[in-house]
Parts: sequence; structure tokens; C-alpha cells
Amino acid sequence: MNFDLSKPQKLLQSSVREFLSRECPSSRVRELMASPTAFDESLWQAMADQGWMGLTIPETFDGSGLSAVELAVVAEVMGEFCLPGPFLSNLWGAGVIRASKNDELTNRALGPIATGSLRATVALLEETPDWDLDRIGRSEQGAEQRAAQPVAGGFRLDGEKLFVSDAETADVILWPCRIGNEPAIFFLEKSAGGFSITPMPAIDATRKLYRVRLNAAAVSEKCLLARGEAALTALRLATLEATTAACAELVGAMNWLLTTTVEYAKTRQQFGRSIGSFQAVQHHCADMYLQRESARAAAYYAAWAVSVQDPEAERLVSVAKAYCSDAAREAANSAVQVHGGIGFTWEHDLQLYYKRVQSLDALFGDATYHRERVARIVLD
Repeated sequence: MNFDLSKPQKLLQSSVREFLSRECPSSRVRELMASPTAFDESLWQAMADQGWMGLTIPETFDGSGLSAVELAVVAEVMGEFCLPGPFLSNLWGAGVIRASKNDELTNRALGPIATGSLRATVALLEETPDWDLDRIGRSEQGAEQRAAQPVAGGFRLDGEKLFVSDAETADVILWPCRIGNEPAIFFLEKSAGGFSITPMPAIDATRKLYRVRLNAAAVSEKCLLARGEAALTALRLATLEATTAACAELVGAMNWLLTTTVEYAKTRQQFGRSIGSFQAVQHHCADMYLQRESARAAAYYAAWAVSVQDPEAERLVSVAKAYCSDAAREAANSAVQVHGGIGFTWEHDLQLYYKRVQSLDALFGDATYHRERVARIVLD
């Protein structure tokens, strides 16, 4: 069994690192995080020209047709550079469209997404944030207000979604809800209007979150992307793929944290010697290395399982997300400990990665959620 990346995957990794080191240094990250949307059209189009937007989109839609493993390779390097913008939310949206098997909307959307001219996001969470896909549109209060009501020629949509990633810069918002007792996903173009989009506080300012509301919005039957079991399957498959990318990003953030912390420990002097010579500091760095390597193994195993549609993929992705979330938070805490006072300052880039780790921990369910999910899968 070969645990290393193949030669083409290594070349892909090298090209992504070279591109981002040139186009996305920390100065540009800080510039974008201070902007209203953390989005740069020129950077986005340059990334699309590299083929990153269509990595897992079939070649028939101008994509590369690669697997979740290649996606993890790219996402890991993106994590190293704390890439701002809607890459992950767009990946999730494209995955839902691709897995929906809706020929008309797939033909219409995937090509423009692959070339960077169209961006999508998914509006899943409601007033009680819950990543359990079986609970779409269900809650203790007001469920009927969030259902799609059939009307002549289409549907009427009401409701509010919270923590919607990059809604301001998306061209298409995928809206999971219910039609009666059936789950459904609607393909909603922002240009059609009917949206109320307001910013929400976000831990990671490089990826903006929004509150999105629809109030009696009339949509055509053609906007129904998937319904019933097809809707759940599309969301499940796309979320598995996006979660593996989030795990790989956490590994990439840990790469930066470990490298930066070790370099700092070598150069920072205390009591006439580098702090890296002290055993307590060495223990922190050794723990970070172990956490990073274990997280990488879990993330790539999950990516492989998704790429080959392994029956154990759901469990393996949850194992990876639980471990990567915990390990990255521990690594970030250790990095702050070794850096001391400077690790808390705005001027040091450590704060960018600390916040990115916290936001990725919550995205697609935190470590506690995924441990419980593993337990349910095993017990079932």
C-alpha cells in the first residue's frame, strides 16, 4: 500500500503552492479580510484559470474530472495560505448541483462554475443550527413557514437561513427546505430578486457569513433542483466531499502553525539561549508534529474513501473531521503558548490561522457532532 502522493499529485501541490505564494501572501489576506466581502475578482479568475474551480467537475462541463484526493491536495495548500474568499462554499454548492442529477440545471450551471463565471453557495442552517441533513426544514416552531408552498406555475418560498457562507458574492443560492413532508432543494438565482441578505458576525473575517431571508418569493417549477431521496442524496454526497476539503484545510493550517512555531522557537532568545532548547517547548512542537501527521492520515484516508465511494465513507469522513478539528485546535493553542505574548497580537499572522481553525471546526459540524455521528453509525 502506497501512502505517498503520486507524481502528478505532487506536481499539482507544487503548482498550487507556487501560485499562492505569489498571488496570496499574508498582506493580501489581510487586505481582503478588511473588505466587505473578502472577495477579489481578479484572484478568483486567476484561480479558475488554474482549473481549481472545476477540480471535481466532469470534463464534459469544462472541469478536470479529478477525485476528492486531488481536491484534498489543493485544499491543504490553501489552508497553508489561509486563502480568503468563497472557494469552499462554491465547492459545496457545485457538489450539490452535480450530485442532484438534474440535467437541465446541471448543464446550465456546472460549466460556468468550472470557468469561474458563476459562484454558488448552500443555505442550510436555520435558527437552530443543525448539520443533520434529515432535519432539513424541521424544528419545534414555525416549520410551516419554511416549507415551500405549491402555487400555480411553481412554489412560494418563505424562511430565513443563518450562517450562509459568501451569500453576498454568490450568483446562485441553493435553498434546502421541505415540500410537505419531502425534503427539497431549490436553485435560486440572486438576479431574480426576493432576497434579503445581511452580514452576520464571523470568527474568520476572511470568509464572510450572512443571514438570508426569503419573504413570499415566487419561484418557477424549473428552479426545483431535487426532491425527496434525490435531494438528501445530493446534499449528503456534496457535504461529504466538502467536509474532506475542510479537513485538508485544517491540515494545511497545521502545516503553517508547526513550521512557524518551530522557526520562532529556534530564533527567540530567553535566558541567553533559544527557547527551542527548553524541553517544555520541544514537547509542544513534538505534539504539534504528531497531531499534524495523524490529521493528514485521517484526512487523506477520508478523501480516498469518498473518491472510490467506499461504503464506509460517511464514518471515515466523520472520524477525520472529529480528529482534524480537535488536533488543529490543540496545535493552534500550542502555537500561541510557544509564541507567548506576540501570539496574541493583531500584527502577527498567527491570529489569522487561529481564527481559521476555529471556523473550520464549526463548519459541517464540530468534533462533538462527528463523534456522536460515528457512534450512531457504529451502533446502527
